[in-house]
Amino acid sequence: MASQAASGRVGRDLTQGPIFTGLLRFALPIILANVVQQLYGMVDLAVVGKYVTGTAGTNGVNIGGEMADLVLPVAMGFGTAGQIFIAQLVGARDSSKTSSTVSTLLTFTGIVSIVIALVSIVFCVPILNLLNCPASSMGQAEAYMIITALGFPFVFGYNAVCGILRGMGESKRPLIFILIAAVVNIFADILLVAVIPLEAAGTAIATVLSQIGSFAAALYYLYRSRDKLGLKFDLRFFKMDIPVLRTLLKLGLPQVARSLLVRFGLLYVNAGIYSYGEEVSAASGVGNKLQKFMEVFVQGVDTASASMIGQNLGAKKTDRAAKVTWSTLVMTMVLATVTSAVCLIWPEEIFGLFTDVEIVKTLGVVYLEFMVIHFYSSAFVGTFQAMVTGCGFVSLGFAIGILDGIVCKIGLSLIFAPLFANAGGSGFFAFFCSQVPDPATLTLCPDNGYLGYFLGIACSRILPGLLCFAYFLSGKWKTRKLLVREKE
Repeated sequence: MASQAASGRVGRDLTQGPIFTGLLRFALPIILANVVQQLYGMVDLAVVGKYVTGTAGTNGVNIGGEMADLVLPVAMGFGTAGQIFIAQLVGARDSSKTSSTVSTLLTFTGIVSIVIALVSIVFCVPILNLLNCPASSMGQAEAYMIITALGFPFVFGYNAVCGILRGMGESKRPLIFILIAAVVNIFADILLVAVIPLEAAGTAIATVLSQIGSFAAALYYLYRSRDKLGLKFDLRFFKMDIPVLRTLLKLGLPQVARSLLVRFGLLYVNAGIYSYGEEVSAASGVGNKLQKFMEVFVQGVDTASASMIGQNLGAKKTDRAAKVTWSTLVMTMVLATVTSAVCLIWPEEIFGLFTDVEIVKTLGVVYLEFMVIHFYSSAFVGTFQAMVTGCGFVSLGFAIGILDGIVCKIGLSLIFAPLFANAGGSGFFAFFCSQVPDPATLTLCPDNGYLGYFLGIACSRILPGLLCFAYFLSGKWKTRKLLVREKE
């Protein structure tokens, strides 16, 4: 990678310099980019909640957006695969596979995204039925889902390009790309919902337009930097190198499987929540968006940490990689404390940004109280999972997905739901039941069992966090053979 050591290289060398400040400087643009990306859904929800009467529009965006929420981790999983492989190549100073890795990643993710988009459109109604979408929200949810599916290729393309750049140590450009998308999304949302009353369909169109904008900006930068990266942008460039594809699949498939297991677990839990009626569905939908938004700060640090660890392990600097992990833990715990404080001090005000329905805001207070557990456990697991990702231990990442998505998220929800449904008198479960409206005052809500689903989501990451921590303490990652040295 000698050529990239020169002033003309793309990105930065993360194997040198102060660790804490270096991680912070690298993470800040990623955090800001993640915040803006989450604002897509937040803006959609806020505009619909303010300009569409009742809960049908809110539920249309929430439930219709479930497929998009499912697809995003797939795109991010393969983007992360490219990021980690390239980070290890940069740390090892091996530039020979850079061009083929870029072309393979872009071509493969393009094909996958088109297939997923077609499946989402063709099976739209059956998927919504599986999610127990309320009949009153079906039309808006169907429109939202079909339109957002058209943007999947741009979501995959954007995440692939950003993964490539972050692996090289470049985190500022993705922020610029997503800012362009944010401007497009906000103006289009206001135009297509507040001015032209297209309801949920208007927010979907705005989202797709913003995705096109971010991908176009990312691809243009990659094209302009083609000489520095050794890339040749023509039709012959977009082909797949089979050995590189195998490596990306080895890294990406477990990442995707882990994310899908988590998402499927959440889909199962959400389907159970939706069966408790419109008010509970709306509160859960807004709460999910808020939870994701609050956690993007921690996720940004973890993403930066994985690249930094990957480069240092590629450079055989294991002690420095360990220090990166401890620095990551300090940052994420501080962020978890700040987000928890905000949610506990101003819960109704936060929910009030997205809905004027008082019952939904009351339910939201309890939802955010439970999510404090999730904020801290996510900060903990994310720190040590960054080490797992950075060293390329894909099988452990897959095990984490099973624990998080299936065993914990679904299992704990099924355990807690009956306890809340039958809670009476005093105690932990009765205390929280006393904070929410009587089920008789809600639409189609038989009991307080939905609180068990809320708590199950909140506690789902505790066990995966302990597993990742145990692996870090074992020190086995120090002697693990990296992907870039598998043929040595």
